[in-house]
Amino acid sequence: MTSIETTPPRPRLGPRAKAFILVAIIVVATVAVFVVDIPDPQPLREQVRAAGLWGVLLFALVYAGVSLTPFPASALTIGGGLLFGLAVGSTAVMLGATTGAWLGFSLARVLGRDGVARIGWSSVASVDAVLQRRGLVSMMIIRLIPLPFALVNYAAGLSAVRTRDYLVGTAVGIVPSTVGYAAVGAYGTSPTSWPFILAVVVVAVLGVGSSVVGRRVTR
Repeated sequence: MTSIETTPPRPRLGPRAKAFILVAIIVVATVAVFVVDIPDPQPLREQVRAAGLWGVLLFALVYAGVSLTPFPASALTIGGGLLFGLAVGSTAVMLGATTGAWLGFSLARVLGRDGVARIGWSSVASVDAVLQRRGLVSMMIIRLIPLPFALVNYAAGLSAVRTRDYLVGTAVGIVPSTVGYAAVGAYGTSPTSWPFILAVVVVAVLGVGSSVVGRRVTR
């Protein structure tokens, strides 16, 4: 009889190893963001606009990468409006933010979801049940609340929310704040103009309204 050679199974990473890798990625990305110098905005604006579509895609790529860190997403969104104007800036931010949200979500889902699922706490199970049933609406509401963008990305990846509900809810939920903050950047050079004043009012209303919504959701 001929012997059949079997390939030994590949070793799989345990939950602790995956959690360590996830934390390491976040730490390295955060250090990289705070170490890199921020260039002067005026020459940068001219260079980015001269690059055309490639400049928009580059900004979206940078936004997606920075979204993996605790760096304030609102500051990047204002920068998008400053560099490209309201319409193009909002589009670039939406592209970068959605891509970054998917990256953070995917990292947490692959490296941390197994460990969270094994905890067995009733509170975790109840949250997972809600997100499975009403993930789309839940993500839209959560994105309206002024929570750290990266934190929401990773927390959603650790939860049981469906990927489709997460991405669609994120893309829709970040529209108001994206337009508001991008408008602040686009018209920030004319602080007495009505578009800038309107943008500040919109951002303020979003902040107050989202806080109210957040308290109700928590209750």
